[in-house]
Amino acid sequence: MEIIAKAEHLSHVYPGGIKALSDVSLTLYRQDITAVIGQNGSGKTTLSKHFNGLLKATEGNVLVKDQNVSKKKVSEMAKDVGYVFQNPSYQLFCSNVRDEIKFGLKNLKLNKKDTVLKTNEVMKRFHLTRYAKNQPMTLGSGMKKIVALAGVYAMNPSLLILDEPTTGQDQPGKSSLGELMREMSMQGKSILVISHDMNFVSEYAKRVIVMANGKIIKTGTPDQIFTDERIMNKAHIQPPQVYAIANYLRKNGMIIQNSEINADHLAQLISERSVAVDGCYDTLQTGKLVFSQM
Repeated sequence: MEIIAKAEHLSHVYPGGIKALSDVSLTLYRQDITAVIGQNGSGKTTLSKHFNGLLKATEGNVLVKDQNVSKKKVSEMAKDVGYVFQNPSYQLFCSNVRDEIKFGLKNLKLNKKDTVLKTNEVMKRFHLTRYAKNQPMTLGSGMKKIVALAGVYAMNPSLLILDEPTTGQDQPGKSSLGELMREMSMQGKSILVISHDMNFVSEYAKRVIVMANGKIIKTGTPDQIFTDERIMNKAHIQPPQVYAIANYLRKNGMIIQNSEINADHLAQLISERSVAVDGCYDTLQTGKLVFSQM
């Protein structure tokens, strides 16, 4: 797989001596959707801000397309790395949504005709045409994030970083965002997602990086991560509901392959052994998980 970016033995110390990252190494690949998970303060956002130069390494190196980020300005990195902040209000400042999309395109120095065509294309892809004349700051938080994402996507970066993209999104909004991520991945983008939404991560990430105390403690597929209770406990993370139920059933003697971890299959298993795991079947049917009944 083509390498888009990598961190090599990265450490970062904030003023005052707070060590936020310690000897972190990872590689991001073309067409990959990678999620970084961990408690607040684990180093997720600090790590991500090194890829576009918002933070500089105290020790180690960060490379994007073989460029040493420490030698580049943030403005220079914008064409390769698009960053959508947890609070999109920090990066929305135009008078309407259309101008917000056009702003990034101006930096690409396209002619007027191509700028209009590209703006219309991006707005259609992100379902923003109906909001073209709206002031971005009047939109809901979920829609603001979509506008911010569309704005950085328009600049055609190789790497897109999304910090807590599902905050403020309802379930249809999360699904739409997840499908957009898959589309962008298929187009060759590398996507790095920072998230506390484990259900979203398990559904859309191809690879998951778990952080704790400024270090990476495990990297793997969602199945490998969310079935590892030792790692979940070490990172103080609750796995997605369907994995939590599968882990519980395994402890009670059921043989469940990772490929079988889905709500329909688990509901079938539980219905066949309803006495042994009383309470699980109803929770799967309603989509609510209540461990107190187990």
